[in-house]
Amino acid sequence: MTLHLGVNVDHVATLRQARRTTYPDPLYAALIAEQSGADSITIHLREDRRHIQDRDVHLCQQALQTRVNFEMAATEEMVRIACEVKPADCCLVPERRTEVTTEGGLDVVGQEAALKPICAQLAAAGIRVSLFIDPEVSQLDAAVRVGAPVVELHTGAYAEAKGEHQARELARVQHAAKHAARIGLRVHAGHGLNYHNVGPIAAIPEIVELNIGHAIVARAVIDGMRFAVAEMKRLMLQARGE
Repeated sequence: MTLHLGVNVDHVATLRQARRTTYPDPLYAALIAEQSGADSITIHLREDRRHIQDRDVHLCQQALQTRVNFEMAATEEMVRIACEVKPADCCLVPERRTEVTTEGGLDVVGQEAALKPICAQLAAAGIRVSLFIDPEVSQLDAAVRVGAPVVELHTGAYAEAKGEHQARELARVQHAAKHAARIGLRVHAGHGLNYHNVGPIAAIPEIVELNIGHAIVARAVIDGMRFAVAEMKRLMLQARGE
């Protein structure tokens, strides 16, 4: 099966919110990503609105031709927004106000009673539900029980590990992906993947989509610096007639 790329544009919004300006616009970044081959666009509307804003969610859903993957906490507010916007996909993730970024997978085993009706409500709205979980068999089995057709395996531990530890974390992801596919789940993966560590994860045949954001946005900032500086200098000199 073809491996798809979901591009997360949250950190374009992070840069915008640092100054509370109107730029850079995550929708513009999403459109460029889409034109460059992205198969879906991921946006995470956090409860504290630290990067993506409600307006961004509506604009992306209206303007993008590819799938919108709406990451959200399993809260009443976010379910209401999702059912109103109706993105193609919703990925339920754990969320803490004090964290810099998502620190781990959703505890599906411990929250089955709460997650099952949420999955059913989103599915009834025509939204495909994914659960962002650690690569653990117990969590995968629970994902089936709550009615989620898709899981996104949290690759953060793999991305942060080195040497033998990374090999062990890779084996965990490989085992989880095989088990997930065996019990009928569609398998995605993401978190912490970059240009140096993506290869071994991408090679896992059961994984059909990778969601990557920070590394792509960071690379875009550097690769676009030459043009951005040259264009600013050109406009300055043009204004002076030089």
